[in-house]
Amino acid sequence: MRERTPAVRAIEHTIEYLDQVGSCHGFVATLGRLVPQLRGQEFTDDERETVRRQIGRVRAAADWLEVALDNGEFTLDKQLVQLLKGE
Repeated sequence: MRERTPAVRAIEHTIEYLDQVGSCHGFVATLGRLVPQLRGQEFTDDERETVRRQIGRVRAAADWLEVALDNGEFTLDKQLVQLLKGE
């Protein structure tokens, strides 16, 4: 149906675009709300390391999105899959 109805693909494109922008906005908005609440809290070394690992995953995913937008390559490579899975 998509091939016969370009309007369907255009709608899907808009939805996918809004998902990307919304995901980025939601992440930034959440951190904007949560990070100031961390003032005065102390974290264990394990807690800090866990957050750092998750930040690495976020960076990898953001880099992947940026590269995909720039070069049109939207497939996951094996190493990125493992990183995003936390392996």
